Amino acid sequence: MDARQQRLLDAAIAVLGTRGPRHLTHRAVDDQAELPTGSTSNRYRTREALIAGVLTRILDLETTGWNHLAGTLDHIDPDTFTAALGALVHDLTTTQRALTLARLAIFAEAAHHPALQHQIAQRQHDLAAWATPLLAALGARHPATALRLLLALIDGLLNNQLANPDPHFDPTTAIAAVLPAVLAAHPA
Repeated sequence: MDARQQRLLDAAIAVLGTRGPRHLTHRAVDDQAELPTGSTSNRYRTREALIAGVLTRILDLETTGWNHLAGTLDHIDPDTFTAALGALVHDLTTTQRALTLARLAIFAEAAHHPALQHQIAQRQHDLAAWATPLLAALGARHPATALRLLLALIDGLLNNQLANPDPHFDPTTAIAAVLPAVLAAHPA
């Protein structure tokens, strides 16, 4: 991804995360990126192409976040994992709030577009490649099931905090309370 493309997609994420999906237009992205009118349209001819590009950028940023989390876990134990994951979730609802809101908007759009669903499924497969061994090291009986449950917990925490902000939000407490059941879960 070249610098101009990244600038456009980051601007699109900012539009989505601060103004909502109805405001995601080529012109709004041009304005947000402080580029001449038509810049976004030259790179992404249709709204669908722009949305696909935004999804790719969001998934790249999400992968970077997960890789950073994995890199902080020198010694793996439930308490260390819980603290690191709690910090990530907190960051996603505060300093990365706009990114997370954009992610939710794009994931909702994916419900109607199989190609976007395929992109998401591929990245979840990539995440599972390193996350399931990590969950196994934490003692998960069925690491793939544990990962699905953990991702559902994270999405639930994010959705709730973004839709109904709590100034005292502490995702670490919720993760600590649920993690033992996630690790003990059997396949559904």
